[in-house]
Amino acid sequence: MHPTPSSSHLPLANKTVLVTRSVGQSSQFTELLTSSGATVIEMPTLEIGPPSSWDALDHAIAHLSDFHWLILTSSNGIDYFFERLLAQGKDARTLTKIKIAVVGEKTAQSLKEHSLQADFIPPDFVADSLVANFPEELTGKKVLFPRVESGGREVLLQEFTAKGAEVVEVAAYQSYCPSSIPPTAELALQSGIVDVVTFASSKTVQFFYQIIKRVFSENSEDTESLIANFLEGVCIASIGPQTSKTCRSLFGRVDLEAEEYTLEGLTQALIKWFVDEDKGNNEE
Repeated sequence: MHPTPSSSHLPLANKTVLVTRSVGQSSQFTELLTSSGATVIEMPTLEIGPPSSWDALDHAIAHLSDFHWLILTSSNGIDYFFERLLAQGKDARTLTKIKIAVVGEKTAQSLKEHSLQADFIPPDFVADSLVANFPEELTGKKVLFPRVESGGREVLLQEFTAKGAEVVEVAAYQSYCPSSIPPTAELALQSGIVDVVTFASSKTVQFFYQIIKRVFSENSEDTESLIANFLEGVCIASIGPQTSKTCRSLFGRVDLEAEEYTLEGLTQALIKWFVDEDKGNNEE
């Protein structure tokens, strides 16, 4: 997508942004960026699909009355949870006696699409904040946590358990590294026209690294140098602290982090980054 001539005055005009969100989840972010003037190239580094087995989730849904709280940390978790709820002939009314906690406004919005209001949203949009600010005593509480099958953080399980809760983790979905890279993204990386690579989760960082390593390092033994060359002069933009930590681990740096851990926050951070950069260039 290219900015129109009339968008040349917008803050991200003449900037090319590589978006690494999963297939089907990048459109909102793309719209935010293009409305600010950016040229967006989508390179999905995440594919979402069902878990290897539904058994644990189905069993938990069949015994929802046993639980005090349902913890939902992503829109993917919500989508697959409700898919299985409906598959068992149940609907949102089944959840009237269970309290629901979510991480972030976007997850809360996804929940509203199923006609439910979250009972608790932590002040900061991260899992650690959910635990630290939980609204009631957790001793003796039974908590259902539908989550990604593998590769997710363990902080919720550890912290809730430490506070006396019985946490039942069930696989609700799985994330995969795509087997290929879109030709437009490959060409953009090779030609050096990318100004920014954005990451909205640690998984997107990890899978981006894997894809670059697989696609571009076939004839190179020094993968680290190869990836560093691809990212030389490219702004690495992160949505939040955990994503930034993974960027530093794999790329040795992160250039900007959103103050508010949302796509809107990441867009605003990019705008500020380039406005400040332009100011610096003009002062030289």
